[in-house]
Amino acid sequence: DLELHLQRCQQLSATVLTDHQDLSNTELKTITNSTAPQQYRIRAKLRTYKPQKLHQSVKLHCSKCNSLQEVPDRDDFDLILRGSASTAPNPELHSTSWYESVTWTTEDQKQREITIHFVKHDEMLQHPEDTLLMIEGGTLKEIWKLSKRFKCIIPVRSTEDDLELLDLSAPFLLQGNVKYYGCKQCSTPKPLKNLSSLAAEQHPSWEPTEIAQVLGIELLQYVFIMKFTLVDETGALNAYLFDH
Repeated sequence: DLELHLQRCQQLSATVLTDHQDLSNTELKTITNSTAPQQYRIRAKLRTYKPQKLHQSVKLHCSKCNSLQEVPDRDDFDLILRGSASTAPNPELHSTSWYESVTWTTEDQKQREITIHFVKHDEMLQHPEDTLLMIEGGTLKEIWKLSKRFKCIIPVRSTEDDLELLDLSAPFLLQGNVKYYGCKQCSTPKPLKNLSSLAAEQHPSWEPTEIAQVLGIELLQYVFIMKFTLVDETGALNAYLFDH
């Protein structure tokens, strides 16, 4: 049984699955000496692939400036949140015409002040699953708990006269377990009060693309990238996979 299994694995590894079944096989040397774009069918071995770990294949891409960047890890986000928590919420910015604010002090040793601003629709609070909220002073753990119950979360901090987004190294929006980032180079952040125009819509959908647009954020897209090195008797060819 083991021998049959090994034979089957060898057969699978030698199988070429591709489009253009009507084309004959082309040697890699011919392809590297040809001008693009062309359509070819090849039969080759996989020599190497990068990255070695699948999660490293996911990057953030800006369609405007065509830049690629690594997805920030949890520690980076946590550090930014802790830095913003050192600034106490400004009570003068609480409970405006378009959001309602609630503040409390944590019971831990640091006794942090946390403020949540619930965006209203028709001067009313929406159901949690339809609610966009802005949070000041929250930790990563607290934000994840809120994201399980509320539709959208925007981490913010207080200035003297307005609420503002955190550094764009942090996600400007969280929806469920998805973090949305903006391009530092192409974004021109606008005042958060611009969200009130979305709240005034008949059925606010709180779509990330709409939120990004009114906040002047160039939304970064998650992309999947891999590099394969293919070889045959005539040469080697690097193949790149790039997909949203």
